[in-house]
Amino acid sequence: MTTATHSTAAPATARPAAEHSARTPRKRGERSPVASVALHLTLIVASVIAVFPVLWVLLTSLKPAKYSTTTDFFKETTFENYTNLIKDTEFLTWFGNSVVIAGLTTVLGVFVSATTGYAVSRFRFPGKRGLMWTLLITQMFPVAVLIVPIYNIMSSVGLINQPAGLVITYLTISVPFCAWMMKGFFDTIPREIDESGQVDGLTPFGTFWRLILPLAKPGLAVTAFYSFITAWGEVAYASAFMVGDENLTLAGGLQKFVNQYGAQWGPMTAASVLIAIPAALVFLFAQKHLVTGMSAGAVKG
Repeated sequence: MTTATHSTAAPATARPAAEHSARTPRKRGERSPVASVALHLTLIVASVIAVFPVLWVLLTSLKPAKYSTTTDFFKETTFENYTNLIKDTEFLTWFGNSVVIAGLTTVLGVFVSATTGYAVSRFRFPGKRGLMWTLLITQMFPVAVLIVPIYNIMSSVGLINQPAGLVITYLTISVPFCAWMMKGFFDTIPREIDESGQVDGLTPFGTFWRLILPLAKPGLAVTAFYSFITAWGEVAYASAFMVGDENLTLAGGLQKFVNQYGAQWGPMTAASVLIAIPAALVFLFAQKHLVTGMSAGAVKG
């Protein structure tokens, strides 16, 4: 009787591993196969939508003029649009003007935003709250409202058709946002570091320059990227403040390819591709700091 009991109990305890694993509940956060497939399809579709306009512009720039509005992308592929753009237009002059203006805007924007953000973060002074509100409120005005008064101001001081006028204008756009963001980023840096600098005999600016800035690289990367993009791709102010082929920036120069009778799609798409390259390089240089810098500024700002 004992043997019979043992033989009947053994199958009950030796369940197959496959049956046990099949009944194991799914872990929290684990996606089902259907959800995983749906997610990947969504990402693929989103990627195609994002890449399609860029790819279309690139392929159009490699087509001759007679095929510019067709879908014959690989028919008679040529670099003629690029060579004509450089030889027959002032593109290189426009490119140089944009590099100078965007470079100055980036350097000054980073310096002014960092010093302003640090001052608002660390010091108490009369008008501090008003300054913070001013930085915030200035972001609410659209370009259409500001372009006329800024034009009048620049005209009164002789800065129309001058690179300095555009640089100052772009700083009025980028500095308020970047200073507010940098203030939030500096709030995340412990004040004990400032105190250690004072103990070592550093001035407030020395503490800021030697101790705080090295810790603020992510915020500085975001500020540099935003300032550069603001100046590099802006159209409204560049078109209103600069006249003459020798003074135009890239944004203003592109309008030369569009008139009331039509558009020169070949040179315009070729110029668009060349314009996008510096912006892409700046993004690749700053991308590892972008998420950290923007999230830190958003949390504490």
